[in-house]
Amino acid sequence: MSGRTADVVVIGGAVMGASAAYWLTRMQPGLRVIVVERDPTYARASTALSVASIRMQFTTPVNVAISRFGIGFIRDFRESLGQEVGIPSLGLTENGYLFLASTAEGASVLAEVAAMQRSLGAATEMLTPAALAARFPWLETGDLVAGSFGPRDEGWFDNMGLLNGFRAAARLQGVEFLRDGVVGLEQAQGRVRGVRLASGETIACGAAINASGTRAAEVMRMAGLDLPVEPRKRTVFVIDAPNARHPDAPLLVDRGFYLRPERGGQWITATVPEADSPCDPQDFEPDLHLFEEVIWEQLYARAPGFDAVKVVRHWVGHYAYNRLDQNAILGPHPALPNLYLMNGFSGHGLQQAPAVGRGIAEHLLTGSWQSLDLSDLSVERVLEGRPFLERAIV
Repeated sequence: MSGRTADVVVIGGAVMGASAAYWLTRMQPGLRVIVVERDPTYARASTALSVASIRMQFTTPVNVAISRFGIGFIRDFRESLGQEVGIPSLGLTENGYLFLASTAEGASVLAEVAAMQRSLGAATEMLTPAALAARFPWLETGDLVAGSFGPRDEGWFDNMGLLNGFRAAARLQGVEFLRDGVVGLEQAQGRVRGVRLASGETIACGAAINASGTRAAEVMRMAGLDLPVEPRKRTVFVIDAPNARHPDAPLLVDRGFYLRPERGGQWITATVPEADSPCDPQDFEPDLHLFEEVIWEQLYARAPGFDAVKVVRHWVGHYAYNRLDQNAILGPHPALPNLYLMNGFSGHGLQQAPAVGRGIAEHLLTGSWQSLDLSDLSVERVLEGRPFLERAIV
């Protein structure tokens, strides 16, 4: 091996990798951490292309707990970082999430998970069709059975502000961010000993973290291991609807699409990626037909004010989709105990970055989960083919 040495090499420098690097050096000052990122412009990173929302309304307790930490961290970002990085606020807009159910079975699931969410400190409310119509008079509620609404601690924020804050604070704590690609992992005695770079250098390391988003499985193959994570394409539409100006609207989750207000009276909308629709990691061609063929008809039926709609712009992002259960895969890999995974977030990674970065750092430094028990999301369940399903994928 030739080149520099690090205590920890983080593979991937978007929000997950930056968060892990930040927490590692916050918890253990002087730790030598190098973050390797192939594209520091983040032009195609899931972080940069995210709709940047946070919610408590998940169907598994661990995800609710992760979000409970995340909302506080995001709301008081400068104080949370403990560093002056020139980003005083992430512009959190707490309009809430609104999930709709048009069947008795769907309403029963919403009620069940709402009770669980409230037990963990969330403010989720169950609303009848009459209550929905009173609170959101622009909605068509005739076909609905119930809705669940988070009146606080849910909304959207500045995605790049979160990333840039973590990066700036990590740098102040001594983290090195290196522009390069990872092409191999050096192994000996059942451990990762070094990370090979496209530039030809090998960084010797005590531990490595796979924070490579949609390329997570590619990194694992370098170690001869499999990971059920692959990209799923999502085309996001920014629309203008002059007869639907509701800036206080929540993020609405209906059958197969979601919608939220955006600045200037516009809206953001998209479909939820299908489980059986993997895409090429380089495929960023928009699926423009989705608005006319899938979204608009449902949107107009749900809110008649969307009778006149114009697509103003669009963009394409990728989910790092976990085929097993649409939940994160976290912690050390049993086959290589000093290779830590933070992968497979299936569209909710950005909001989970504060808590997951902290959790990975704590586990790497102490050998176990500390502040939050994240063992439900362990690598072991994946190796055993034991799904831990998150039902609320948006």
